[in-house]
Parts: sequence; structure tokens; C-alpha cells
Amino acid sequence: MTFFQSSADRDEAWAELRKKVEGCTRCGLCSSRKNTVFGQGSRKTPLVFIGEGPGAEEDEQGVAFVGKAGRLLTQILASVGIRREQVFISNVVKCRPPDNRVPAPDEMMACSPFLEAQLALLRPRIVVCLGNTPTKWLLRTSEGITALRGRWFPWRGALLLPMFHPSFLLRNESRKKGSPKELTWRDINAVREKLGELGAPLPEEGDP
Repeated sequence: MTFFQSSADRDEAWAELRKKVEGCTRCGLCSSRKNTVFGQGSRKTPLVFIGEGPGAEEDEQGVAFVGKAGRLLTQILASVGIRREQVFISNVVKCRPPDNRVPAPDEMMACSPFLEAQLALLRPRIVVCLGNTPTKWLLRTSEGITALRGRWFPWRGALLLPMFHPSFLLRNESRKKGSPKELTWRDINAVREKLGELGAPLPEEGDP
């Protein structure tokens, strides 16, 4: 992990990283994108959410998690008193895969240095992986989200928690005990509790 001597150094590195993402042609996804989706939120936050990749609305706007799944994520955060501006939200890949398919391994590999650099600069205390793709990628595992969600994993000096992706919840509306929505409610409460245990308060205001 890279450490910087001053906030000015980090600001410069962040701006350079954003510029590299915007001009990236490292894989074939660049040929069909409208916009790269760098991610957004507070750079002072201890809490980072990682999804799979941009969808149609994200590609159109250049902002992560702004479609139906993104609006549900906002509601999930709000249910425990967290505003989107208090966390950082990004994806494994920064360009939309055609037809919202799962990113191919070579695409994730090409984009990996950008996510790695973001996490090195943010230095989060908690990383939440939303769904199968980021969970398998960051943990380097073949186990699926159903087996791993709700479990804490040490990860590069932070704690990593897999959760269901909001799009999965949209396809599974039940709120019964043991349903994906009920399990997600447990998980986001666990995140809120863990922040308190770690003494890692969320920033009062966003720092885009």
C-alpha cells in the first residue's frame, strides 16, 4: 500500500488516477462506453462499497450506482443513518460491459490497478463487496456470495464484508425472515456496528 506525506500529495495522485481512468484503453470495454465511471463519495471515509461494473444509467451519467440498484443502495444506507456522501462507491471495472454482462477476467485484470490505487489512497477500514464479482475478485475465491455474505474477512489491514448486490434484491422482493432483503438488513446493521467497534466515524460531509 502506498503512503503519501501530505493531503496535497494524495490530491495530486487522485487527480492523476482519475485522468488515467478517463483516458483508459487497456481493454475492449473502452470501445463501447459513453463514459468511464470512476466512482464517487467521500475520500475521508472509512467505508467503501465495491460493485461489479457500470450499468446503462451509470454509463450515461459517468456516476456509479445511479440506476434502480443504486437508488436501493441509497435506501439501504439510509436505513442505518448513512448518507451516500459519507461513503465511497466504486466498481471492479470502470466501463460498462455490453448488455450488463459479468466482466471478463481479462477486463477485470486490466482495470484492477485502478481499483487497487483507489483503495490505497482511500485507506478504508471496511470494504463492502456487493455481489459475486467483487467478492470473488478481491478475496480470490471461487465461493459464491450466498456462502460468503455476512462474514467478515481480514483484507490488507481492513475488514471486508460481502453483501448481496442491490440488483439481486430487486429480483427477490420477499422480506420474510431469511430472505435476501432481510439478510441485507442484518448485514448493513453489522457494518454500522463494526464502524463503532473500530472507532471509525463517518465524515460529517462528503469530500468529492
